[in-house]
This record gives sequence, structure tokens and C-alpha cells, in this order.
Amino acid sequence: QLQLVESGGGLVQPGGSLRLSCEASGVSLDYYVIGWFRQAPGKEREGVTCFSPSAGSRNYADSVKGRFTIARDNAKNTVYLRMNSLNFEDTAVYYCAAVWVPYRDICTGVIDQRKFDIWGQGTQVTVSS
Repeated sequence: QLQLVESGGGLVQPGGSLRLSCEASGVSLDYYVIGWFRQAPGKEREGVTCFSPSAGSRNYADSVKGRFTIARDNAKNTVYLRMNSLNFEDTAVYYCAAVWVPYRDICTGVIDQRKFDIWGQGTQVTVSS
């Protein structure tokens, strides 16, 4: 059974960068869709990015487009979220999530957390001066 463990969160100054990791164990990610989500204090959890290796698709929320990049290391069975030009509004707990959907692109449009059924425990990202 797939399990996800996030790491890489921390405290960073505005304008700085962080790389989050989502390490998968138990099963290859080849046919899973991976999403990153975040939840800021007092706010709903929102989709940040979605990646479908088998469908060859990536999608980003408008708020992070051009600043965040999702990438995968097949050998390590790990998905990364590279975050650049961080600002105060990026402060949140970041979660990676997965759902088994081979060859179908579910990453279009709004990145909907209801489509994902496997979740990591989250990692805190704090942007502060």
C-alpha cells in the first residue's frame, strides 16, 4: 500500500526558496497522480499543483504559477515541489497526496482535493522576515 512522507519544510525569508519532498513507499508512483496542497491558518486547504506521470500532464494554481515546480525522481520514488520567490501568503502546512489513475488526465482545471485518497502528514512552511 502506498504511503507518503513529506519533508523539507521550514522557515524562510520572503523571496527565498525551499524544496519539499514527498517520498513514496510501498508502490511505484508510475500510475499515480500526485498533488501538492496547502492549508494556511484559518483557511480551506487548496490545491497547489498536480502531476500525472502516465498522462504526461502538470497543472499549477494561478497563485504559484511561474514560482513553483513539481518534479519527480523515479529512482528515489520521490516527488519534489520546488518553491521560489516565496512570500508571506505561501505560509501554510503543505501536503502531498496521491490517487491511482493511470493514463487519464485529472489535473486540468481546479486541483480538487476530493480526487485524492492517499495523504501524507504535512510539512510546515513559514515565510517570515
